[in-house]
Amino acid sequence: MRNLRFGLIALACLTGPVHADPGADYAPRVEIRPFESLTLSDTQFLTGRSEGAKPVTLAGTLRIARAGTERLPTVILVHGSGGIGGNIEYWQRMLGAKGYSTFAIDAFSGRGLTSVNTNQALVGRTNLILDIYRALDLLAKHPRVDPERVAIMGFSRGGQAALYSSLTRFDAAWNRSGIRPAAYLPIYPDCSIAFLGDTEVAARPIRILAGGADDYNPAAFCTGYVERLKAAGRDVAMTIYPNGQHVFDNPIGPTIPTVAAGAQTVRNCALREEAGGVIANTQTGKPFAYTDACVEAGPHIGSDAALRDAALAATLTNLGAAFGR
Repeated sequence: MRNLRFGLIALACLTGPVHADPGADYAPRVEIRPFESLTLSDTQFLTGRSEGAKPVTLAGTLRIARAGTERLPTVILVHGSGGIGGNIEYWQRMLGAKGYSTFAIDAFSGRGLTSVNTNQALVGRTNLILDIYRALDLLAKHPRVDPERVAIMGFSRGGQAALYSSLTRFDAAWNRSGIRPAAYLPIYPDCSIAFLGDTEVAARPIRILAGGADDYNPAAFCTGYVERLKAAGRDVAMTIYPNGQHVFDNPIGPTIPTVAAGAQTVRNCALREEAGGVIANTQTGKPFAYTDACVEAGPHIGSDAALRDAALAATLTNLGAAFGR
């Protein structure tokens, strides 16, 4: 026993106190909440048809920012092609520390997927938009969520979903929750698809953060879309961090730009929705497929602490404005 006591003292000297850190980034309550969605084709989603779609049970992690019974502002987090990773955990902690609950959707596990980086055709792009609406169904009934203060935040493929979930056409066809999100906050989204009626968006702020050096989802596509939205009188703004790489916000990403081996990018594709819910490759005039010549592999990713801090500050400002805090 004497040796054990001295061993514990020595361990404490090496590692410091063993009591829990009372930091605010620990959520007082965490819930894993399942919800029902569908796995459908982009054509089905775009035409508002669910016949033949496969029901799927997904789940999300709800981190409740404060103990008690009050309804709290909540941010839905939508991951990218690699699934839930370090950047999602970063945003959960940082937003929680500021009093924002988060609901991180896992759009892959329930579909038997872990990543679609190297094969983007494994699940339709628009599935994640539907998943957002189905998550809103769940949150609308939760006693700790303020339905008037819900924002949608997504990253890469999830950023694309967050961005286009603002389309009034999609919302009318698929959103049955009664929640009208207070803000849409896409980070380095894919803006390569021009959807029909895509300037008809919710009367809510859209705030895009993108990397100027991103060769995975180049900011230029989003710049063009933002200009069209502004011309239509929409409340939209875009911040481009000149040296920002893809996933610049991931605290465990490579600090030197690194090739994402085998990852597919549509950076050289120009896509548009045509009648009947067809996403066409404008270069070929035919329905788009990930076997098209414009699809390339090997874009870069890179983390940047300074840009991560800047993105956090911008997001907190945007949420404060949207939620009236």
